[in-house]
Amino acid sequence: MPTLDLPVAGGRLASYTTRPARKFAVAKPPFNRIAYAAVHVVADSLADQDPWLGCAIDWDRTIAFRRHLWSLGLGVAEAMDTAQRGMGLDWATSLELIGRSIEAARDHPGALLVSGAGTDHLRPGPDVTIDDVVRAYEEQCGAIEKLGGRIVLMASRALAAAARSTDDYLKVYARVLTQVQEPVIIHWLGEMFDPALSGYWGHADHHQAMEVALDVITAHADKVDGVKVSLLDADREIAMRRRLPQGARMYTGDDFNFAGLIAGDDQGYSDALLGIFDAIAPAAAAALGALSRGDEREFHDLLAPTVPLSRHIFAAPTWCYKTGVVFMAYLNGLQDHFVMVGGQESARSTLHLAELFRLADAAGLIADPDLAAARMRHVMATRGVRP
Repeated sequence: MPTLDLPVAGGRLASYTTRPARKFAVAKPPFNRIAYAAVHVVADSLADQDPWLGCAIDWDRTIAFRRHLWSLGLGVAEAMDTAQRGMGLDWATSLELIGRSIEAARDHPGALLVSGAGTDHLRPGPDVTIDDVVRAYEEQCGAIEKLGGRIVLMASRALAAAARSTDDYLKVYARVLTQVQEPVIIHWLGEMFDPALSGYWGHADHHQAMEVALDVITAHADKVDGVKVSLLDADREIAMRRRLPQGARMYTGDDFNFAGLIAGDDQGYSDALLGIFDAIAPAAAAALGALSRGDEREFHDLLAPTVPLSRHIFAAPTWCYKTGVVFMAYLNGLQDHFVMVGGQESARSTLHLAELFRLADAAGLIADPDLAAARMRHVMATRGVRP
């Protein structure tokens, strides 16, 4: 097995020898949980533009990654925060991405695909009104539905800035939800993922915010498939899950506690819409297959080693997690470079990437240790690490 020198705390290097890759069983859907991976985009590393100012996508590699997930039995949550939505990926490019994914999904019978509709083409500001927010939502929902897509109704920075009370949230969601053609997944993204969403639903306190979200879901139950909650708070998610109206699903977005939330308890379980499933897809799919067979022990055996990796990738500042997700795809040969939209490959430290490599290897998620070690040496060298 390849050995390489990786940095550790204190400015030192330590020798690390990789382990053999873990062989994950190929899952056979349908699963007894709905599972979406919120997926990243592959930047066009040769595009002649400033990555801080423009967005260039390698469409072939980006769509190939979605086909990879569908082949494992996972669904795809498109053009969401994992794809750097509002953090490098603009609405025009997002809509093209959604259209391309919808077309690609037709080649995979039964493929699950949902797409993010938000208000990110509306810049928050003092002149933005609640009506402006509604129109922005209407524009994006209509464009996605015109392509035949299903919607994840993403949290809105513009609404968070414009709302003066919980009533403003109730009004916006009521006006949007009464117009959608099919039930949507409502997305509650916590401030740890996007600081601009602090105080969403009109309350900084998550308990009070949950009451407003539940009011919205209950009032429009016929237009809500479920809610994705990304608060990294398992107890809060379970409490909300137990109060959802009949038929509404809880889609966990908790990248720290996902295994236990998906397994559930005697009062219910969470389905999944997770950014970490992008990075741990083979293990996630195999674990869901085991759970569907009733083998909860194997489910936890497969996912337990991935939890330290996920907690590391999503460590504070949590919004930088996209860097780790893309780095995993690069290490595993699913893309040819470690360049990101918006230049976000620089968002994590060299020590962070070194620990990510060790944790991914410990979880058996390095598919080809020789390739990954060679790529790791290259990245380390560009960051000034010399053995």
